Amino acid sequence: MSKSNRNREQARARIARQRAAEARRRRRNRWLGGAAAAVVAAGAAVGITLAVTGGSTPSTTPGTGAPPHSELTALSSLGHLRTAPAAGPLGPEGVPMPAGTGLASTATIATGHTVDGISCQTSEQTLFHIHAHLTVFVNGTPRQVPAGIGVPGAKAQQTAQGAFVDTGNCFYWLHTHAADGIIHIESPVHRGYTLGEFFDEWGQPLGPGQVGPAHGHVTAIYNGQVFTGNPRDVPLTKHAQIQLEVGTPLVAPESITWPGGL
Repeated sequence: MSKSNRNREQARARIARQRAAEARRRRRNRWLGGAAAAVVAAGAAVGITLAVTGGSTPSTTPGTGAPPHSELTALSSLGHLRTAPAAGPLGPEGVPMPAGTGLASTATIATGHTVDGISCQTSEQTLFHIHAHLTVFVNGTPRQVPAGIGVPGAKAQQTAQGAFVDTGNCFYWLHTHAADGIIHIESPVHRGYTLGEFFDEWGQPLGPGQVGPAHGHVTAIYNGQVFTGNPRDVPLTKHAQIQLEVGTPLVAPESITWPGGL
């Protein structure tokens, strides 16, 4: 091949490479343009959503906040309330232990199968880790929420302050370590949980006319206000102070001081 022919072949190859590069550039620009359009469309959709919902995005993950105001009313609506009994001795978590007997045993506890979408895992999950407190009265008498709910095969160690469940076959994301009413919410996902799900794990009924084996009208108090909805729907939020009362007399809501670490 002559030098002139070789130069022409090299020139054609160079032009082909330039054209291929230009084609790739055009394809990339078209893709970027499409992506930008998608972003604009998504932004428009968000704008429409904001307009419909009042112009603000949710401040918390859906389901994890306090009850809507429509489901809460003033404590005074209950009329006269009996003074709450004196706090019992501090338990192993630094929270008073109610003087009454257990509301129900953990014999009917779930054995490890998924309950309400809540799994039982060999170790505690801490991606989402909060605590709520539950107090129960039946006809004005305090009852304990036992240790070991949500812990199949629970094994407790004895401490100077009482029994503390530290091991078991597995841990549901909602569970108790001591009979002090502290519900541990220790989950691998950030989502909302309810009192009804906790009772489902426990294997005990909960509704407007029953708390575990206790039957009668149920009054639910959430952070010092009356919860007017189904008690199953009471949310387990961070440091929520929840009181369930079956029958009468009604007792003024107890309030614990949260110790460090909880």
